[in-house]
Amino acid sequence: MVIVTHNGKFHADDAWAVAVLHILFPDADIVRTRDPATIEAGDFAVDVGGIWDPATGRFDHHQKGFEGARMSGVPYASAGLVWREYGARCVAALALQHTAQVLDDDTAQQMAYAIDGDIVQYLDLSDVGAAKNAPGGYGLSAVVSGYNPNWLDEERLGYGGEAEAFRLAQFRKVMAFLTDVMANAVKYRVGATLALSQVRQAEVLEHGRLLFLKNAALPWTSVVRKEMPKVLFVISYSRSEDRHMLHTVPATVDTFDARADLPAAWAGLRDADLAAVTGVADAKFCHNGRFIAAAKSYNGAYAMALQALQAVDSGETPLYVPRAPVVPMS
Repeated sequence: MVIVTHNGKFHADDAWAVAVLHILFPDADIVRTRDPATIEAGDFAVDVGGIWDPATGRFDHHQKGFEGARMSGVPYASAGLVWREYGARCVAALALQHTAQVLDDDTAQQMAYAIDGDIVQYLDLSDVGAAKNAPGGYGLSAVVSGYNPNWLDEERLGYGGEAEAFRLAQFRKVMAFLTDVMANAVKYRVGATLALSQVRQAEVLEHGRLLFLKNAALPWTSVVRKEMPKVLFVISYSRSEDRHMLHTVPATVDTFDARADLPAAWAGLRDADLAAVTGVADAKFCHNGRFIAAAKSYNGAYAMALQALQAVDSGETPLYVPRAPVVPMS
């Protein structure tokens, strides 16, 4: 099996697309060329060839008249075209490899949709010049672009076979990097799915305003935010650090605002200084942003949680109030 993509400078959309196919077809050869005969002979042609036809393995978006787009209107580039066809299969394969979990078709598809929304569509938008995310040099597309040989490499290697071999090696490095990005995205979502029941069954204290999790590694924020509107603070036990954490609950998915912050007097304090303010002997720290604190023992974290709730009840710590939408001036 042969996967063909264009030679010359590579971009995040073609590197992602080829990486997806290579996960599913690991024995396939990768050929980078613009030779029409080689493209036509390939089992897959990605970001080259002027044809979009998944049935024949053709995934180009540069041809005249191409108008492929998601239902949201976000246009497709090669990353999205391949992900649309093979994303669910790729998710299922990565889940099995990295978590030993067998996903049903619907779960794999839903995770593929989520990864498209979080990652793939931005690669496509960047490729077609419409992205407005991650300014500067550290958006994912910009990071991938940095793997291309620069003019100093070209002066050192020339423009023949040695240079092409170097560029192909760099392309494979990018594929490996993007494969890790995919695997991490899948592992996170599989972990979140498996954690749901444990978070839902966690001990609820203080009339529903405090939640205790026995494992701080469980991804809990989404389910608490969506399903537990009364919870203001979460105590969790960090097994790796052998201490208890006190967390605020994010109020929304797209801001750093909490339903309620930790007390202002704790901000930035550690050890004896924090112990003096809280009266908790084994208090360890409170982040300056007042979204997380820690104590060695459960009793210490619980005592700090009670103080945080008292600060809310007294009005010292205000509850989050959603911001009114900005109305454009006429």
